Amino acid sequence: MKLSKNKRKLSPVQILALGFVIVIVIGAFLLRLPIASKNDSITPFIDCIFTSTSAVCVTGLTTVNTAEHWSYFGKTIIIILIQIGGLGFMSFATLFSLLWGKRITLKERLIMQEAMNSFSLQGLVKLAKYILIFTFSVEGIGALFLSTKFIPQYGPLKGIYYSIFHSISAFCNAGFDLTGNSLVPYANNLVVILAISGLVIIGGLGFSVWAEIYNYKGIKKLSVHAKLVISMTILLIFGGWILMFLFEMNNPATIQNMPVKGKILSSLFAAITPRTAGFNSISTADMTAGGKALTIILMFIGGSPGSTAGGVKTATVGLLLMTVVSVIRRREDTEMFERTISKELVYRAFVITTIAIGVVITTTMILSITEVGASLEYILYEATSAFATVGLTLGLTPKLSIIGKIVIAITMYIGRVGPLTLVLALANKKNGNSIKYPEGKILVG
Repeated sequence: MKLSKNKRKLSPVQILALGFVIVIVIGAFLLRLPIASKNDSITPFIDCIFTSTSAVCVTGLTTVNTAEHWSYFGKTIIIILIQIGGLGFMSFATLFSLLWGKRITLKERLIMQEAMNSFSLQGLVKLAKYILIFTFSVEGIGALFLSTKFIPQYGPLKGIYYSIFHSISAFCNAGFDLTGNSLVPYANNLVVILAISGLVIIGGLGFSVWAEIYNYKGIKKLSVHAKLVISMTILLIFGGWILMFLFEMNNPATIQNMPVKGKILSSLFAAITPRTAGFNSISTADMTAGGKALTIILMFIGGSPGSTAGGVKTATVGLLLMTVVSVIRRREDTEMFERTISKELVYRAFVITTIAIGVVITTTMILSITEVGASLEYILYEATSAFATVGLTLGLTPKLSIIGKIVIAITMYIGRVGPLTLVLALANKKNGNSIKYPEGKILVG
């Protein structure tokens, strides 16, 4: 009887995955209420579940126009779901436990460890407090900057609401907007573009990295993880900025006819938001083939571990790149920043990337059957955006069939929970088999 009871107990990984499902379902039922829509009508459940999934998984893909369809009640539900999804429901559970004076149990700490991608159990409650304070502070500052432009345009109350909504959406890398056309109307607005860009970068860098930056005591004191994440982030931002400018500079449908300031801002913004915010200041459908291809690559890579962003993560790609460099240099182990990286981490990075590619390909193949008339370019873009929880689209999302909506919703969920669950499963379930088979040889390359 004791054995059967133990078997029925959910593991921390299962609780984490199930928790997201519960939040999504609750959000869907709240959005289905007549009060959630502008015309007091009941929104189709498939659109409610899709929107709730997109919000909790901080994606930004929508089957209905957020600005035009939802009432302020519905918009408020969406932004709450974004905040919970971005920080993780365990962060909020910890906050309420602390407010009520409840003791954090060992099992809760284990779940927090997995939710926050932390190396150990030590200092998790302190880290949770830091995350909440840091998040609300950054979002507040971001809202202040945005309010300088939104309040004069929309008035005090609506301007403040729009500032808070877009600040939370940007920091959580969600990409939901209330303008009806993302940030296209603000393509030449220095304050709005830089404020949103800053929030996206800060939210996508990872809380553990920001903790190290806050306690900065010299470059040599930074962990290998922080050095890799910061290096990859800088490389992707500036490299993507230059390439995006080159791809779109002669495109009259995007930045060619913009003033110099607009060209610089829009190309920078187009390099930052695919990782993985989902805002856009130029028409994504009108971008060149090179611009679209670069966007797909940036979406797939995404942000950094332990952040509000999705994708396979900068650390994963950086680790694989350094492994390639080490192999070319005929090193036995992967080396970076004068440190050796364990083979277990390299294997994990390889498996995560392989499964991610598999999910994107599978989603693309299914959608190519269900979405009749849609081009492969549109479908691959949509599948990558959903898995990497980005939210950018070429215009396919509102036209999805019911099956297509279900497939994309599942893909968003896998992108938000799947890679994390996989990492934790690989880290916790070690194979105790000590048998070692004779070496086999295979020709590769």
